[in-house]
Amino acid sequence: MTAARVTIVGGGLAGITAALDCAREGASVTLLETRGRLGGAAYSFTHNGLRADNGQHVFLRCCTAYRALLEDLDATRCVTMQPHLEIAVLAPGGKRAWLRRSELPAPLHLAAALLRYPFLSFRQRIAVARAMQSLRRINPDDPRADELSFGDWLRQHGQDPRAIEAVWNLIARPTLNLEATAASLAQAAQVFQLGLLADKAAGDIGHACVPLSEIHDQAAQAALAKAGVNVRLRAGATMIVPTGSGFRTEIGAAPPMESDSLILAVPPDRAARLLPAAAGLDARSFARLGRSAIVNLHIVYDRQVLDVPFAAGVQTPVQWVFDRTQSAHCNEGQYLVVSLSAADDDLAATGDELRAKYLHEITELLPDAGDASVITFFVTREHSATFRAAPGARAWRPAARTHLRGLALAGAWTDTGWPATMEGAVRSGHVAAREVMDAAPWAGPVPESASVEVSRNRDGELAGSGA
Repeated sequence: MTAARVTIVGGGLAGITAALDCAREGASVTLLETRGRLGGAAYSFTHNGLRADNGQHVFLRCCTAYRALLEDLDATRCVTMQPHLEIAVLAPGGKRAWLRRSELPAPLHLAAALLRYPFLSFRQRIAVARAMQSLRRINPDDPRADELSFGDWLRQHGQDPRAIEAVWNLIARPTLNLEATAASLAQAAQVFQLGLLADKAAGDIGHACVPLSEIHDQAAQAALAKAGVNVRLRAGATMIVPTGSGFRTEIGAAPPMESDSLILAVPPDRAARLLPAAAGLDARSFARLGRSAIVNLHIVYDRQVLDVPFAAGVQTPVQWVFDRTQSAHCNEGQYLVVSLSAADDDLAATGDELRAKYLHEITELLPDAGDASVITFFVTREHSATFRAAPGARAWRPAARTHLRGLALAGAWTDTGWPATMEGAVRSGHVAAREVMDAAPWAGPVPESASVEVSRNRDGELAGSGA
């Protein structure tokens, strides 16, 4: 019996995941990637001898799909995970607090840390605890909750601007890439419930201890080759044509590819250009998801100025700062990355303007930085880092399934129920693989371990199906 031929367009985490799933089921898989590397939006590059990541990507213990992918890539040794959630929170004047979890069951595991949190009054801490309890009762899959503003909900539950900045934005901003006040209530509820309120260990933080491309490119290519996937780099699809028996993928000047099934695992703007009309999706609606930027400041000091692996900032524009000295193979001083989510206001600023603004702010948080010299300073910008998880956004996120049997969508922007994270990308790849393999009667279904429930819209129909 002839193996199913599957083409994967896009070599990010969604495409890598889908390719491995389909190959495990006996399909003949070709993965096309327009760049000269895999990894999509989570990659590394070299700058003045530093192996820098394009941005600081972290994951939580609850990110089970991404952690399973690391095992598939034989890359678990390339990451580190906190044994217990522990976040240093810095404020101007060198003030420091700790958010640590205990061994009590959730949500009591955070009670002691919240009660000792110095950046809120006692009354504000009690109000935050009550709001957390109320947030547990929100159904993240309720379309009505998605249409509501998290900011309005917070204000209705007694959260003033100081509490929003000192607690809610610490989690919402890096996970949703939006200010808490601008986010969808449903999406915020999903993040807080799954990461902090359901299981005591769910929010433990993990991150790469090597450059990201060693995981998402080098290890991924090795795993794909072992699985028998044909990876073609610098082979960008220019057109997808349904043929009746499958799909023809045009690849610039190269010969076209014929396949029985196809997974389109690319960003929404490129998906809009490539999707055949017969897929039954209004690709113009993808633009309604909007975009939210991330800016990263890369700073090498001539000495150590930060004594923890990472820290969050309050009462300051510095959101999160990470020590990447070891992972970047920095042999001189200390290499810090300041990660700025929802950074649309900083996009237009020049490097010199960002340097003048943020070096001063860092010195306010890290007094040792005042006596240190800056060896290197550069900026990376992701103008369209994620879609905007704003009220009503989920209605515009398409499901994996299209009207063309054998054609599926994947990507963190599709309707996984998760925000635009590495976990969401991997989950989307599993769903897309299941869709195309189930559409091939000669192939077995994707194993249950790779199964992720397809999200549905308010009418119970597959979102994006055009029903």
